[in-house]
Parts: sequence; structure tokens; C-alpha cells
Amino acid sequence: MTSSSSKEYSPQEPPRTSLFTDHYELTMLQASLHSGAAHRSAVFEVFARRLPDGRRYGVVAGTGRLLEGISGFRFSETELGFLERARVVNRETLDYLADFRFSGDVWGYAEGEAYFPNSPILIVESTFAEACILETYLLSVLNHDSAIASAASRMTIAANGRPCIEMGSRRTHEEAAVAAARAAVVAGFASTSNLEAGLRYGIRTVGTAAHSFTLLHDTERAAFEAQIASMGADTTLLVDTYDVESAVRAAVEIAGERLGAVRLDSGDLIGQAHSVRRLLDELGNVNTRIVVTSDLDEYAIAALAAAPVDSYGVGTALVTGSGAPTASMVYKLVSRTDDDGEFVSVAKAAKNKQSVGGRKYALRRLDERGTATTEVIGVGRPPMGDSNDRLLLEHFIVKGELQPGWTGPEGVERARARHEASIAELPASARRMHRGEAVIPTVYLEDRE
Repeated sequence: MTSSSSKEYSPQEPPRTSLFTDHYELTMLQASLHSGAAHRSAVFEVFARRLPDGRRYGVVAGTGRLLEGISGFRFSETELGFLERARVVNRETLDYLADFRFSGDVWGYAEGEAYFPNSPILIVESTFAEACILETYLLSVLNHDSAIASAASRMTIAANGRPCIEMGSRRTHEEAAVAAARAAVVAGFASTSNLEAGLRYGIRTVGTAAHSFTLLHDTERAAFEAQIASMGADTTLLVDTYDVESAVRAAVEIAGERLGAVRLDSGDLIGQAHSVRRLLDELGNVNTRIVVTSDLDEYAIAALAAAPVDSYGVGTALVTGSGAPTASMVYKLVSRTDDDGEFVSVAKAAKNKQSVGGRKYALRRLDERGTATTEVIGVGRPPMGDSNDRLLLEHFIVKGELQPGWTGPEGVERARARHEASIAELPASARRMHRGEAVIPTVYLEDRE
């Protein structure tokens, strides 16, 4: 496939994110300003009570986008004018929002990290007012991107080293497509078809032609000749518009042994891959690769493991989370100061939606071989570990200042490396496609003092 990669990157203005929120976040702000509680110090936590049914682990994604969004969380005259006209909040609240800039601290799991039920994925320490109005935005980014990355991780495991290409842009919202491409690459995908993702995040983009290009020409041969003349013999030719065998023979006649790849997009992919490989080898094109597409998911990729396939293009299943379109993360207040300025733990007690109060700290316990055995959550204090256990919380924002290295193309590469290392330390059962429980348990260590 032809490809492009964004080598130069100029940071864009942070996206305006302040109204990517729910109405009641601002009415809570108004009421807390009225009661005087808005400026109490507070600790909020993002976590998932459970993994999607049958999944063994989840993957944190979207953190870099989220941090960029917090940097741009401002209320301009446009947003303030809308809130005033719609009578969403009163004048006191509008005045507060006019000067809003997040000044607290944000901690969390590094992007690309594996997570488990009740892992403290993100922790926000600030005033109640500042933390409250970020809720919807935080959850919308983390729930979407983590769902995509969790599915992508399973697909790259099933691919067992063969490259996966993200190509689901036409199956989702245009902005979601960019986020999905980014999340897929964090979880091990090699490239994307989405050009905006290439521009924003330095991701390698690939693509050649669809069936319409072949149908445009009077013959399949004419289409192949035009594509090769324009893109070179190392291009990828789509060979299943009419008859696969005839198309492969024509492709080899035109491009010779330098033909880069052929793509199969329909029918019995396993059978066709074997027959096309035999034919290519017979014709002397032993180095011509086979790319398969057509509604693939992790199970279809796993089924193709024994077939002579060189790479996979994945669309719909990926951008919809392969059956789990949200990570079901929640954002809960777990600690706040009282009237005396002392921190007190708070927790929701509703049936099936309980939360654990107190500021959390997280550690992944590893055995002598470096394999993860337990997710250890300290409540009120960090848990103690030995020399090879790994602390999980990173300090992303310090007193309102975003720390370097977590956003843009650098953040994507950092997250990709973290994902690879994190998956490598999980037990072997994490790589199985069949349904099961989380591969390691989550254990709370309460602060006894």
C-alpha cells in the first residue's frame, strides 16, 4: 500500500471543550456556589466497576486527547452568551465561568496501560467546582477511546505480529473516526486510513483504491495499468471485483514480481488466501503480500491465523468496540474537605452501584518472573511493593500546568510503548479469545490509621 506519515507537527490551539458537557454539571456548580461548598477541596476518581462481559482486561486510551481538552476548557463570550440566553445558570455562575481555568492536579494510569475492575484510572484533585464541570468531558473521551483501544488490543493479539490497519472512518462520526484511529494505534495497530489522524498525531496513513476505481474503467486490466502507472508496481491491487484468479494473473503480468500486495475483501477469505498464495508463488511473486479486509473482528483474525495472510484491515468492529462500544467508566467524588477543612471519605452506597471512598493509589504486583499477579489499590496511602512491583499513577497536570510528553505525536508513541510493555507482563490467559474473568484480581488495602 502507498503510505504517508506526518513527520512535522505543529501543535494546534487546544480544542474548545467547555460545552461538551451536560446541563446539570453547571446547575450543580451554581447550587454549590450558592451554598458555599463549591470551593471545598475535592478528589474525584474515574473507574470501571466491571470489564465488558467476558473480557480479560481493558486498555486506557484517550488520555492525551483529554489533557489537550482540559487545556482548552475555557468559556468565551460565545459560550457565556449562549448560557445566559438559555438561562442555564445565573449571573454569579457566569462570572465564575468567565475566569475559569483548571488549576488542580490530575493523576492517572499512563495511556496504553491495562486496567481492571475498580482500577483508579484517573484522579482529579481540585475544588469541587473545577472537578465537577469536567465530568462529562472526561467520561466521554475515556469511555470512547478506551473501548476502541480495548478491542484493538485483542485484535493485535489475535494478529500475532501481522500488521493491522485501522480503516473504520466511514462507519462512525467524523471526529470519532479520528479518535478511533488514534486509540487503535495506541493499542498496536500499524497504520490508519484516516488522514486527519495522520495530521494531528503523526500516525502513518495508508490506502490505494476501492472497487469503484476498478468499475470506473472499461476493464479490470485497464484499472490495474492506471494504478500501477500512477503509484508504482509496489502498490496494492484489489483483486476481487470480478474473478480473483484472473485478477491476480493480470496484476502479475502488469506489475511483475515487484507487485507490492493484493487485497481480498469478500468471500471465503481463508480459502482464497491459500489459493492466491499458491498462485502468486507459482507465478514467481513470492514477495507479493496478501491483505485481507471485509468485516473483520478479533475472532475472524484469529481464524485466519493459519492462512497465508500478511496484514488485516479492520473497520466496523473496531470503531464500535467489537461489541463493547463503551468502557462503562464512571466519575465519582471519593473525598472532600468538611467545614473544618479536614478531608473526609465519601462513597455512593446504592445497590449495584457502590463506590469505595478515599483517595486511591495503585500498584501492579509482579512475581519473580515479572508477570502481573494483582492490582493493588491503596486507600488513603500508597501500597507497599517490592523491587519489581510497579506504581501505576502518573502526574499529568500539576497545579494546572500540563506536564510534557503526554500529548500530540509524542504522546501517541509513548502510549503505544506503554501498551506493549503492559500487555507483555500480563498472564498468558490475557491473550486468549474465549470469555473469562479479569486475568488478575483487584485488591484494596485500607488505610488503618
